[in-house]
Amino acid sequence: MSSGNEILYIKGEKNTEVKEPNVTLGDILTMECSNSSIMNRIKPLRILKIPKKEQHRYVVSVLKIIECIHREIPGLQIQNEGESDLIITYEGEKKRNAIWQGIKVVVVAGITFIGAAFSIMAFNNDVSVTKMFSRIYLLLTGEESNGFTLIELTYCIGLIVGILIFFNHLGRKKFTADPTPMEVEMRLYENDIQETLIEAYARKEKEVDVD
Repeated sequence: MSSGNEILYIKGEKNTEVKEPNVTLGDILTMECSNSSIMNRIKPLRILKIPKKEQHRYVVSVLKIIECIHREIPGLQIQNEGESDLIITYEGEKKRNAIWQGIKVVVVAGITFIGAAFSIMAFNNDVSVTKMFSRIYLLLTGEESNGFTLIELTYCIGLIVGILIFFNHLGRKKFTADPTPMEVEMRLYENDIQETLIEAYARKEKEVDVD
């Protein structure tokens, strides 16, 4: 079968999670070629064999992937449309414990609530919100505030509404299609981790690359 005029387009994400220790090109790449038989030959090609011990991370160069493909089909033209270095994370099959998952959710939610409450109270104390509200109440009504007035109530409601609007969701429901600030920060954090992993593996010469 002639493959000199065929072009195989490949695309790999920066981080891919796999469940099986025998990692094939079909597990980590999306492919397109006018000749479907070429893709059928390439997808089962193994690029990694991971020991079944614990979680592993590997960084694979796209050049190693191209080398693997050329061993199977010499002369095939390959066009990479994805990342130049791919992180492959192997976690294996995990059994989820619903009780333990629930405990973790409760603990994280409790810590988050306490931290947020402390931050709000510290801010209010720093800017003397209580004194300011008391003076505003005195100017408007001519009476001394007892600390539990309509001003404090509307402030609390406004604080809750402002937080919900800022984080752009309530529970699983999002108010708009835009990503939430938390999602943006998590994506930036993930990108930083991935770039650090790739650089660290390259420096330690642990990247799976061509010889």
